[in-house]
Amino acid sequence: MSVCPTGLKVGENISNHHQFLKKFQAVVFLRCNRQPLHLFHLQINYMRTSCSLLTLLLLTFSCRLAAQFTKGTRMAGASVASIFVSSGTADQTVPSIGTAKGKINGFEINLTPSIGWFVSGKTVAGVTLNLNPSSEKISFESGGSLYQKDKISHFNLGIGGFVRSYLKNEGSLIPFGQFNFSTGFFNEKSDGFFYGGSGANTYKRTYSGKSSGGFFIQPGLSAGITKMINSHTGLDVYAGYNFSYSKSDFSKTTLVDQQINGTIDETEKSEYTSRFSNHRFLIGIGFQVFLERKK
Repeated sequence: MSVCPTGLKVGENISNHHQFLKKFQAVVFLRCNRQPLHLFHLQINYMRTSCSLLTLLLLTFSCRLAAQFTKGTRMAGASVASIFVSSGTADQTVPSIGTAKGKINGFEINLTPSIGWFVSGKTVAGVTLNLNPSSEKISFESGGSLYQKDKISHFNLGIGGFVRSYLKNEGSLIPFGQFNFSTGFFNEKSDGFFYGGSGANTYKRTYSGKSSGGFFIQPGLSAGITKMINSHTGLDVYAGYNFSYSKSDFSKTTLVDQQINGTIDETEKSEYTSRFSNHRFLIGIGFQVFLERKK
């Protein structure tokens, strides 16, 4: 049985430490200025569940393993800024239907592989790749019948750079601060339908749309700690802030079926330009491999 310098015996008292971890698990995610999926007023309450640090993370941080950084060392790895699924409810008021409750489901992944080089014993500069898919669905029912459903999906692909500064170049727990900047392209798709009216005036509206020429810029700051697992690998835990700005042209086609008899009576097409700004506070984890320069 292995024993770490802190006195924690690996394989014993896991349940106690697991209970301790539960009290400290937290994921912070904030978005601002997001355009609603449709024209109706929604009051949305999200309940998010997120991947968080497991008991193994506590055991890792309890063991003392040191490393030393030198100029020319390469640092390769990946960071997971957020992985979450969401579920919640939405309240909507429609004149012909009244107030109805809906369901919300979605997910998002923000993965950032990177590679960098130590330009000094404490400073790393490098490049990153940003992968960020997300999806969200909203549906409403009245009297047990589904009368509205909306779906929107995004995919961001970007490239950028980063500068990380460690407060020291050796040890087991090494604090750092980091600035990063990325830019790239994104794609957005949406579709849905809505049943409205009453009696002889009932209708169904079906729509679909997609973006073109979408791009984004995203600077960010973070601070964290690298826990050395051995002399060549480390585990990052960090918190940070990202700002992003995006712009795209969006085209949308709407089909209207009056009296819901299967015949399309109206076709509406619209084009517009969208601009979004988002603010995110996040907690993330990452894994880094340190490769010394060949002599």
